[in-house]
Amino acid sequence: MKIKIGTRGSKLALWQANFIAAELAKKNPALEVELVKIQTQGDKILDTPLAKIGGKGLFTKELERRLAAKQIDIAVHSLKDMPGEILSEFKIAAITRRENPFDAFVSNRFKTFAELPSNAVIGTSSLRRAAQILMLRPELQVKNLRGNVDTRLKKLDAGEFDAVILAAAGLERLGYGARINEVLTQIIPAAGQGALAVEIRADDEKTLDAVKFLNDTETCAAVKVERDFLRTVQGSCQIPVGVFARVEGNEISVRAVIASLDGKNFVKDSAVTELKNIDDFGKNFALKLLNDGGREILNALTELG
Repeated sequence: MKIKIGTRGSKLALWQANFIAAELAKKNPALEVELVKIQTQGDKILDTPLAKIGGKGLFTKELERRLAAKQIDIAVHSLKDMPGEILSEFKIAAITRRENPFDAFVSNRFKTFAELPSNAVIGTSSLRRAAQILMLRPELQVKNLRGNVDTRLKKLDAGEFDAVILAAAGLERLGYGARINEVLTQIIPAAGQGALAVEIRADDEKTLDAVKFLNDTETCAAVKVERDFLRTVQGSCQIPVGVFARVEGNEISVRAVIASLDGKNFVKDSAVTELKNIDDFGKNFALKLLNDGGREILNALTELG
């Protein structure tokens, strides 16, 4: 059997695809695995904030087009880059064990986020991160920062920013863990952050059988809650929403935030339930935040857009 893995061409995307390829080969040494590099819209347009050019789908649509055309058998994504809903012709066949789910503070001049002086310039491409930075430190200047991990670090090193915020998992996977000054647990991550998704055609049972061993049960439970929340609030890169769930024994906890772009208006809450009650937990928690003021915040963002 041969499996073609579709992946973006960035260092991080290739690390992720190679990780999946190695796991597949370890499980089935007779399996032939080929990586197919695919450039997406998100990789081509680097001078514009993601929210203005279409959000999460920019990193997945081209891979899905190749998947539908049977040019590849699986697409490997950072789960946080996937929209809350995918087309019915596709299926997430496996979600890997989650690595560090949080954002990282990286700076050459300051050891912690709290040490940043007023008016310090902090770089991020994420509205979710930007809004929460301003919720915590409204006096900071947040500027758009696009590009792959290496590009973002080079811009920091060139002095364009006092600090940048990046996903901790991405830095660690690329061997840049030593550059993490502080893990920002106070900033609520994106749904699925730290986990990889293996996407296949919905009717491809053969490939499903080959990859389903990669599925991590605990991570799946947590990201189900997060993605149910995301779907209910219709979350994307275009709105500042963070949600993070964690399995602890027989319980699952979740915390989330819906914020305005400037961080001045926000709804933030947490909840806990037993794992057996997981089915509507994310959806109901999202409805609570929407009813507590989140809907007004999102409506105002829609009017701005």
